[in-house]
Amino acid sequence: MGTRPAIAAIEKTFRDAGGDGAIVFDPARLPQATPDWLERAFWGEGAQPVVAGGRGAAWFVQGEFGEGVLRHYRRGGMARHLSADRYLWLGPGRVRSLREFHLMAELHAAGLRVPAPLMAGYRREGLGYRAAILVERIPGARPLHDWLDEPAARAWEAAGMSIAQLHHAGVEHADLNAHNVLLDDDGWAWLIDFDRGRRLPPAAAWRKANLARLARSLAKLAGPGRDGWKAGFERLRHSYERTLLHADDHARRD
Repeated sequence: MGTRPAIAAIEKTFRDAGGDGAIVFDPARLPQATPDWLERAFWGEGAQPVVAGGRGAAWFVQGEFGEGVLRHYRRGGMARHLSADRYLWLGPGRVRSLREFHLMAELHAAGLRVPAPLMAGYRREGLGYRAAILVERIPGARPLHDWLDEPAARAWEAAGMSIAQLHHAGVEHADLNAHNVLLDDDGWAWLIDFDRGRRLPPAAAWRKANLARLARSLAKLAGPGRDGWKAGFERLRHSYERTLLHADDHARRD
């Protein structure tokens, strides 16, 4: 796993008829970025809905940067009844889209298989804000749950390897589910959606909890009586443990 060049992100504040806010972007990929790029309307009919997973607020788009995924932040649970997409303003340092952008930029530069973040931003609205992020699209990506009935597929081992590399980097994925593990055309596993992801000291507890969350997601998607995924998940777990052990040993030698 090699490193990549760091993203020299630029952050700009703005004020327009819709209010004030800020954007952060990669000038190497989006030299002329504007806040409008984070609006679904900007892309018109070129914005194609992402139908798998999520809360219906993500679109495939294409621009000078290539293919990307635009995602608007939506609330889940009981909070969505108060506001579907508005979050309490607690200062720019607590804006979810900016935090996700910077975490993904760090992980991408470290060589982990996460999409390159292209742009993120927010717009203030009274005591709250709305947010969005634009990330690179993974070519030919298919979610892990496509292999529910193929426990011998290499996809399971690839997924275990990528999750172990993330955990070795000290990052907890806040929503590790079968929609957020993608396999590309070459069979490599990528992790997406790092909203509320955070760095934590190495500990077995949160790592096991992350894997347990993924297992629950797979079980829910499979439904009763469809147990083939369990053998696949064991392959994932063995790959995870092997990769994590190797990474930890290598780190100790360094």
